[in-house]
Amino acid sequence: MARKLAKSTLQRFKKKLEEERERLEQIIEEIDQEREEVRISETSSDRSPDPNTAEGGSLAFELEKELSVAQNAQDILSKVDRARKRISHGTYGVCERCGESIPLERLEALPYSTTCVACASAR
Repeated sequence: MARKLAKSTLQRFKKKLEEERERLEQIIEEIDQEREEVRISETSSDRSPDPNTAEGGSLAFELEKELSVAQNAQDILSKVDRARKRISHGTYGVCERCGESIPLERLEALPYSTTCVACASAR
Protein backbone atom coordinates (compact mmCIF):
# COMPACT_ATOMS: atom_id res chain seq x y z
CA MET A 1 0.00 0.00 0.00
CA ALA A 2 1.34 3.41 -0.98
CA ARG A 3 2.03 6.03 1.65
CA LYS A 4 0.39 9.42 1.39
CA LEU A 5 2.82 12.31 1.01
CA ALA A 6 2.62 15.15 3.52
CA LYS A 7 1.06 18.38 2.30
CA SER A 8 4.36 20.24 2.76
CA THR A 9 6.17 17.60 0.69
CA LEU A 10 3.59 17.88 -2.07
CA GLN A 11 3.94 21.68 -2.04
CA ARG A 12 7.72 21.34 -2.34
CA PHE A 13 7.41 19.02 -5.34
CA LYS A 14 4.72 21.21 -6.89
CA LYS A 15 7.09 24.18 -6.69
CA LYS A 16 9.95 22.10 -8.09
CA LEU A 17 7.76 20.99 -11.02
CA GLU A 18 6.64 24.56 -11.71
CA GLU A 19 10.27 25.72 -11.80
CA GLU A 20 11.17 22.85 -14.13
CA ARG A 21 8.23 23.76 -16.37
CA GLU A 22 9.41 27.37 -16.62
CA ARG A 23 12.98 26.25 -17.38
CA LEU A 24 11.83 23.88 -20.13
CA GLU A 25 9.53 26.47 -21.69
CA GLN A 26 12.46 28.90 -21.80
CA ILE A 27 14.67 26.32 -23.54
CA ILE A 28 11.97 25.58 -26.12
CA GLU A 29 11.35 29.27 -26.73
CA GLU A 30 15.06 30.01 -27.21
CA ILE A 31 15.47 27.15 -29.67
CA ASP A 32 12.39 28.26 -31.60
CA GLN A 33 13.82 31.78 -31.83
CA GLU A 34 17.20 30.48 -33.02
CA ARG A 35 15.54 28.28 -35.65
CA GLU A 36 13.50 31.23 -36.90
CA GLU A 37 16.64 33.36 -37.15
CA VAL A 38 18.39 30.61 -39.12
CA ARG A 39 15.37 30.19 -41.39
CA ILE A 40 15.34 33.90 -42.15
CA SER A 41 19.10 34.05 -42.74
CA GLU A 42 19.15 30.94 -44.98
CA THR A 43 18.23 33.13 -47.91
CA SER A 44 21.16 35.45 -47.30
CA SER A 45 24.46 34.82 -49.03
CA ASP A 46 26.18 34.52 -45.61
CA ARG A 47 24.68 31.12 -44.96
CA SER A 48 24.79 28.10 -47.19
CA PRO A 49 22.09 25.51 -46.53
CA ASP A 50 23.91 23.12 -48.92
CA PRO A 51 24.89 20.16 -46.70
CA ASN A 52 27.69 19.29 -49.16
CA THR A 53 29.72 22.28 -48.01
CA ALA A 54 31.53 22.40 -44.67
CA GLU A 55 29.52 25.40 -43.51
CA GLY A 56 26.26 23.86 -44.70
CA GLY A 57 27.07 20.57 -42.99
CA SER A 58 27.80 22.36 -39.72
CA LEU A 59 24.57 24.31 -40.03
CA ALA A 60 22.59 21.12 -40.70
CA PHE A 61 24.23 19.42 -37.69
CA GLU A 62 23.45 22.35 -35.39
CA LEU A 63 19.83 22.47 -36.55
CA GLU A 64 19.44 18.74 -36.00
CA LYS A 65 20.97 19.02 -32.53
CA GLU A 66 18.63 21.87 -31.61
CA LEU A 67 15.63 19.91 -32.85
CA SER A 68 16.70 16.98 -30.69
CA VAL A 69 17.10 19.19 -27.61
CA ALA A 70 13.74 20.85 -28.28
CA GLN A 71 12.01 17.47 -28.67
CA ASN A 72 13.58 16.20 -25.45
CA ALA A 73 12.51 19.35 -23.61
CA GLN A 74 8.98 18.96 -25.00
CA ASP A 75 8.84 15.31 -23.87
CA ILE A 76 9.97 16.20 -20.35
CA LEU A 77 7.55 19.13 -20.29
CA SER A 78 4.65 16.76 -20.96
CA LYS A 79 5.89 14.53 -18.11
CA VAL A 80 6.05 17.57 -15.82
CA ASP A 81 2.48 18.51 -16.74
CA ARG A 82 1.36 14.95 -16.10
CA ALA A 83 3.03 14.98 -12.67
CA ARG A 84 1.33 18.28 -11.82
CA LYS A 85 -2.04 16.71 -12.68
CA ARG A 86 -1.20 13.74 -10.48
CA ILE A 87 -0.62 16.14 -7.57
CA SER A 88 -4.05 17.69 -8.07
CA HIS A 89 -5.66 14.22 -8.37
CA GLY A 90 -3.91 12.92 -5.25
CA THR A 91 -1.94 10.21 -7.07
CA TYR A 92 1.48 11.86 -7.08
CA GLY A 93 4.20 9.66 -5.61
CA VAL A 94 2.33 6.43 -6.34
CA CYS A 95 3.67 4.08 -9.03
CA GLU A 96 1.28 3.85 -11.97
CA ARG A 97 2.21 0.21 -12.61
CA CYS A 98 2.31 -1.47 -9.20
CA GLY A 99 0.59 1.04 -6.91
CA GLU A 100 3.48 1.19 -4.46
CA SER A 101 5.08 4.41 -3.22
CA ILE A 102 7.77 5.98 -5.37
CA PRO A 103 10.79 6.57 -3.10
CA LEU A 104 11.35 10.22 -2.19
CA GLU A 105 14.93 9.95 -3.45
CA ARG A 106 13.61 9.09 -6.92
CA LEU A 107 11.13 11.96 -6.82
CA GLU A 108 13.91 14.32 -5.74
CA ALA A 109 15.99 13.26 -8.75
CA LEU A 110 13.08 13.02 -11.22
CA PRO A 111 10.08 14.86 -9.79
CA TYR A 112 8.04 13.87 -12.85
CA SER A 113 8.50 10.12 -12.21
CA THR A 114 5.33 8.08 -12.44
CA THR A 115 6.86 4.70 -11.66
CA CYS A 116 9.04 3.23 -8.95
CA VAL A 117 12.57 2.11 -9.78
CA ALA A 118 11.62 -1.57 -10.13
CA CYS A 119 8.78 -0.85 -12.59
CA ALA A 120 10.90 1.64 -14.52
CA SER A 121 13.66 -0.98 -14.84
CA ALA A 122 11.15 -3.61 -15.99
CA ARG A 123 10.20 -1.48 -18.97
